[in-house]
Amino acid sequence: GPLKVDAGRASYGAVGEQVTWAVLDTGVRWDHPHFLTHDSIIEVWDCTQHSDGPVKMYRSADETTSEPSAGDRDGHGTHVCGIIAGEYSDGSTRIQGIAPRARLIVYKVLDDDGFGDDAWIIKAIDHIFHQNQSVTSGLKIHGVNLSLGGPFDASVYGCGFSPICKELRDLWRQGTLVCVAAGNEGQIQVQTDDGGFDLNTQLSIGDPANLQDGVAVGSVNADKPHLYGVSWFSSRGPTADGRPKPDVVAPGERILSCSASFPVRKGRSSKPLPFAQLFRTESGTSMACPHVSGLLAAFLSVRREFLGRPDEVKQILLDNCNDLGRDRYHQGAGMPNLMKMLMNT
Repeated sequence: GPLKVDAGRASYGAVGEQVTWAVLDTGVRWDHPHFLTHDSIIEVWDCTQHSDGPVKMYRSADETTSEPSAGDRDGHGTHVCGIIAGEYSDGSTRIQGIAPRARLIVYKVLDDDGFGDDAWIIKAIDHIFHQNQSVTSGLKIHGVNLSLGGPFDASVYGCGFSPICKELRDLWRQGTLVCVAAGNEGQIQVQTDDGGFDLNTQLSIGDPANLQDGVAVGSVNADKPHLYGVSWFSSRGPTADGRPKPDVVAPGERILSCSASFPVRKGRSSKPLPFAQLFRTESGTSMACPHVSGLLAAFLSVRREFLGRPDEVKQILLDNCNDLGRDRYHQGAGMPNLMKMLMNT
């Protein structure tokens, strides 16, 4: 693929082994066969309940507290998780996450319609922070993926200093990589006297993508990134206070990954579900972001000395991108290249 992930897998065995990523999203269908291949999903936590901390929905070792189909009624989180980790083959078709053997801890911070509360997201970040504090050496969770974002009130908070940004900055300083979708506000519809009008917008980076201590990911065409460049919907920099963002771009158009809407199987059926029921395509910077999460998990699984050193990892990521020749505020440093990252460290 365009991120040179297949080459990194073949040459270095970069498959995300023994690296754990947290995904903050709408949840996940943990019974999807794509995740069962390598036991990708360690735990699922629900942060949308009225409770002090996250409520456990699933842990691979013990009984689940809920029905798998309730794990992600929206489907967004399942699609995002499938891009990062897991793999599936039905004999004729094979699909792999960017880091097929990475392990995921999923936090449901968005409701069944994909909307979330700042407090739910902060509940998840706190939980990750405390889990990382509780281990004697290293980290339990090496990175987080936030394929979410929203506007921020500039009259209340500085850009990159909203409550969620503050929490994520603490996580980064603890040693955890933070990958955030840049947003899909690259083109907005404006009403004029002559009807609707599509306007391409600068300064459209969302919150928390405007966080300095994070990797903000925009979207490019998946098949021909050099030809078609940055996706029309991908949010553009600079940030509202004038910092360059996004940091990088990754494939985000018509990306094939896991669907959450397949029927629940009762008992062991010998016949696998049809591929078309298990996988679907989606577009957005939400799909670009997990490409970078997976790439970083794959990188860290080989270059383990960089675990817990996010500043250095971000610099390695930026230094080894392929320039697409687009505006700096649209493409960031360009498209990540796993092979270059591994060769140059």
